[in-house]
Amino acid sequence: MTAPRTVLLTGAAGGLGTLMRGLLPAYGYDLRLFDLVPVEGAPEAITADLNDREALREAVRGVDAVVHLAGISLESTFDKILRANVQGTHHLYEAAREEGVRRIVAASSNHVIGHTPRPAPGDPPIALDAPRRPDTFYGLSKCFGEDLAQLYWDRHGLETVSVRIGSCFPEPTSVRMLSVWMSPGDGARLFHAALTAEDVGHTVVYGSSANTRLWWDLAPARALGYRPLDDSEPYAAKLIAEQGELAPDNPAHARVGGHFATDPPIWPH
Repeated sequence: MTAPRTVLLTGAAGGLGTLMRGLLPAYGYDLRLFDLVPVEGAPEAITADLNDREALREAVRGVDAVVHLAGISLESTFDKILRANVQGTHHLYEAAREEGVRRIVAASSNHVIGHTPRPAPGDPPIALDAPRRPDTFYGLSKCFGEDLAQLYWDRHGLETVSVRIGSCFPEPTSVRMLSVWMSPGDGARLFHAALTAEDVGHTVVYGSSANTRLWWDLAPARALGYRPLDDSEPYAAKLIAEQGELAPDNPAHARVGGHFATDPPIWPH
């Protein structure tokens, strides 16, 4: 696929959005920014809710693709998740369809398989065809997002790469994150691959760096042209010394979703 030039970045004021608006322009993208709250240092950004369908349609008009990071990224009430992550994502897809946008790269999450037992050392990596076992309403909303993307591909020919993101931070902050971490640089490399790969239809991939302790299969992401350069292992000794190894008898360590499966962090708004 010819590299899109103008890309709408939703959730541009969030943690991941802030990282990507700093990194994606180096790949030649002209970013149009969208968020519910003002984007610091970007007065031209569109400040609107995903449920403001008129503003959303105006935001997608004329763009070549969308990187969709907006929504609630922790647990919340079902009603709040429904409005932000389910209805809001549906409105984005409708706006993209109406304006003829051909591709969306959507932030899914590892929490769609959050209740899956974490692999023990030596176990095979978790494959994409593993049953979805969401650990929260948040994870459930990401299952919906993947199914919505499939529907819009089958019915309307709107392509999506759904990226089941692990944890994208400048460096891992927990022992669990050693297995699911995606460096910001690798995140930008993966989003660029997802924006430019040919004939993706609806493709689901896991999103992380090439971690020594990786839990899932990165082959589908590599098939898009993703070439991860980073590994969490240089951070392992310090984190394990501070926090200890993951314990199989600790419920918060037993599942892929970690403490999301036992005591999920709650969205503060």
